[in-house]
Amino acid sequence: MILQALYDYYQRKAADTDSNIAPRGFERKNIPFIIVIDREGNFINLEDTRFGEGNKRRSKSFLVLKTKSRTGSKASEIANVFWDHWGYVLGQPKVDTEKAIEDAKKQNSTFVAQIKQLSDKYPENYQFTAVYKIFEQGEQIQKILEHENWKECYKIPGCNLSFRIAGEVNIVAEHDDLLLEVEGNTDSDNVEYIQSADGICLITGERLPIAVLHSATSIPGGKSGAKIVGFQKNSGYDSYYKEQGMNAPISKKAEDAYTTALNVLLSRDSKNKFKIADTSVVFWAQKQTEFENQFSFFFSAPPKDDPDQNIREVKALFESIHTGKLNTEGDTPFYILGLAPNAARISIRFWKTGKVADFAKNIAKHFEDLEIVRSKSDEKEYFSLFNLLSNVSFEFKVDNIPPNLSAKVIESVLDGTKYPDTLQQQCIRRIRAEQHVNRIRAAILKAYLNRKDTIYNTNEKLITMSLDLENKNQGYLCGRLFAVLEKIQEDAQPGINATIKDRYYGAASSTPITVFGRLLNLTNHHLAKLGGGSKTYYEKMIQEIMTGVNSNGLPAHMSLDDQSRFAIGYYHQRQDLFTKKDKNN
Repeated sequence: MILQALYDYYQRKAADTDSNIAPRGFERKNIPFIIVIDREGNFINLEDTRFGEGNKRRSKSFLVLKTKSRTGSKASEIANVFWDHWGYVLGQPKVDTEKAIEDAKKQNSTFVAQIKQLSDKYPENYQFTAVYKIFEQGEQIQKILEHENWKECYKIPGCNLSFRIAGEVNIVAEHDDLLLEVEGNTDSDNVEYIQSADGICLITGERLPIAVLHSATSIPGGKSGAKIVGFQKNSGYDSYYKEQGMNAPISKKAEDAYTTALNVLLSRDSKNKFKIADTSVVFWAQKQTEFENQFSFFFSAPPKDDPDQNIREVKALFESIHTGKLNTEGDTPFYILGLAPNAARISIRFWKTGKVADFAKNIAKHFEDLEIVRSKSDEKEYFSLFNLLSNVSFEFKVDNIPPNLSAKVIESVLDGTKYPDTLQQQCIRRIRAEQHVNRIRAAILKAYLNRKDTIYNTNEKLITMSLDLENKNQGYLCGRLFAVLEKIQEDAQPGINATIKDRYYGAASSTPITVFGRLLNLTNHHLAKLGGGSKTYYEKMIQEIMTGVNSNGLPAHMSLDDQSRFAIGYYHQRQDLFTKKDKNN
């Protein structure tokens, strides 16, 4: 199903003249440096194709024959056509060791042998001949290594290079003659075996030559040769005497289409992807929709040059649902694929298919569940999943969240199901560690508890957006009481550096009975300092909260759910206290 959907996406983009997707057998490759030579193979210049400044500096991309799969001990025997990294093109080792030097020599020999083969095959192609001539003249290679740009090139790990004949616009790797090489590409040294390896393609249903090895897909954090489909040879994955890709036959035509589509979705300029922690998510619709353009903004970090764009897209989503605008594209199939690096392979974190309308409604429900009272200074009406996960991460860095948490949260948002328990645990852990309950953390706990109570019918009172005087849950009441006691301390001791929250939050939220007696005694001294109307106002507030406490007294200990209600009660009461203060003023 995944490969079929990717194959269909390729067909959609290929039919769109504005998509600029690579034709079969080709890919768009970033090549930072171009070796410029004349027709006789004499070196002229090492051209830097990069543009931009600083960390935003990027290489120009070129349409070249697709990267060949190469792994294992025989990797040096496979070279790309008229482009590759400096180990193949110039025989330069990664490090100055005997093994690295020997490997670079093997790579370069393979690269040169392939160029000779192509120049012999196309004798009238002066560009192919000129490239081969440069390797026949050893001093020309030395000139490249002495050029001022070579040091910049060598600094880039695995920097790709190609060739251009002076006076020509396109590089040699883009020559039209190479179109004839697409059908000639093979996946193995055993050409007779490949030519006879026809089969019924699982994607197209046609009888075509089967791809024994599938092309690599690069994802952040993964190896450059990682694949979404692969069978390790002679390792127990073969059946019925079939080898590698013949176990799950995908034609070369379909393999080229689905891998090209996936690489386009994951490319640097793609608007159909986002990454959170170790999970890279790609998404697409069966046809062009507005929802496809909005989707990433619901989850990813806001753009630095337009931090309010996420909020605008969420508002647009709600508007499209409420006005019925979504109905025009609501039945369009939509696909979401979550990927993560896993050694030499790519693991599938999740795969979601459905209609645009269903995903849109579940995402809207997610933002509704997160709605909670906020201060007047907090102007952001909504926050993305990136912001959500940042607030449950150590040092607010998403990369520090537990493995799989980001993928599980994304799944719960898309499916409209209960948020993972790990999200609640991580949120409580960060609150206790930092003694800080902010809007996003309170919203997370509210959304988690309300979904859990609704799905499992726990009969617990659902948590409201703002202070709920009717909520008699003991955890919620304890949180409210703690907030009032802290506010009394702040009023009695203006400018205090540390409050009871900094010292007692952990104990108060987990074992209230052990600290609240001491805190109430301390509050009596603070109230005495206040006197007058403030004292009466706070005493009535404490009395109103305490009337809801069980006759047995404050809880001896609280479950994780009640600790969550404590945090929400604390946050609600704090917001209410400061709201009322603004009104009085």
